[in-house]
Amino acid sequence: MTSQLLISDSDLISMLKNGDRKAFSEIYNRYWKSLHHFAYNIVGDENAASDALQEVFVSLWKRRETVEILSLKSYLFQAVRFGVLKLIRQQKTDQLFYTRLAMVTSEIVLENPMLFKEQQHLIAQLISQLPSDCRAIFVMSREENLTYKQIASKLEISEKTVEKKMSISLKMIRSGLNLELCLAVTSFYFLSKS
Repeated sequence: MTSQLLISDSDLISMLKNGDRKAFSEIYNRYWKSLHHFAYNIVGDENAASDALQEVFVSLWKRRETVEILSLKSYLFQAVRFGVLKLIRQQKTDQLFYTRLAMVTSEIVLENPMLFKEQQHLIAQLISQLPSDCRAIFVMSREENLTYKQIASKLEISEKTVEKKMSISLKMIRSGLNLELCLAVTSFYFLSKS
């Protein structure tokens, strides 16, 4: 592509709608730095900001034929803002789950060590039932305390793949624990009343 100044955003949008990879590349190069700065200012994390941008640009390419864009700059900044907020919500959901699990676990440990052993066994069983790639990533993250970046480097995959596999793992464990957690809390409640 020639110079940023020679091709207007509206021309780039038209070219993009026709599947022009060079137009897509020009949009990426033109806006990446300012979008990354914007995302970083919201989330405060380089990796999360980069992940949000990657999602926006992948979505833009996939939806290029159907997306209606009046102002490319406004569209991209709005998409990044939504992407970052979605990422923050997901992180808060995961954090809330672990906080809730820690509270219930501490009550169970104090009141009934046998129930705690059962819960630990259940968690180990749920981890063993994860798909092998998800299980490996989960173990590296939670037991070896590796960051997503370190896991990605070790497995020679993208950080986004690590994030997605962790999300799958957490959802599977969460769904398995939610039922068991309800049963455990209910049992704990009734046992403590007798």
